[in-house]
Amino acid sequence: MRAVVQRVSRASVSVDGKATGEIGPGLVVLVAVGREDTPATASAMAEKVANLRIFGDDAGKMNRSLLDTSGAALAISQFTLYGDARGQRRPSFIQAGAPELGKALYEEFVRALRGLGVRVETGVFQAHMAVELVNDGPVTILLDSEKVF
Repeated sequence: MRAVVQRVSRASVSVDGKATGEIGPGLVVLVAVGREDTPATASAMAEKVANLRIFGDDAGKMNRSLLDTSGAALAISQFTLYGDARGQRRPSFIQAGAPELGKALYEEFVRALRGLGVRVETGVFQAHMAVELVNDGPVTILLDSEKVF
């Protein structure tokens, strides 16, 4: 599983001009499911995201997590995070999970985040979405369950 985590002051996602999710301060999490991922992978990624210390403390150091700040998460499925464009112009998505697996594990990721006490808004799986955000910092972190990066 891969995720791009962005610290935001606000963010929203819409489908066909209608908002499906909107948050204030918190994290936008673009999530992709890989072919070998399992429900345990989704739960572990949710735990990592919720506890990732990328919010400032009283001294301005990144020592606080989403849980510490009571921030929200906007979780958006994005299989293209598995796009491999090494040596070619058209990305290959062969390492991305099939849509059925992707949907199930994306939903498990959202359930796990909510189970940790995070307010979670979402996009719509497999829909063409418009995402708007104000990246705070900017702070952007790449996560990979296989620790490729």
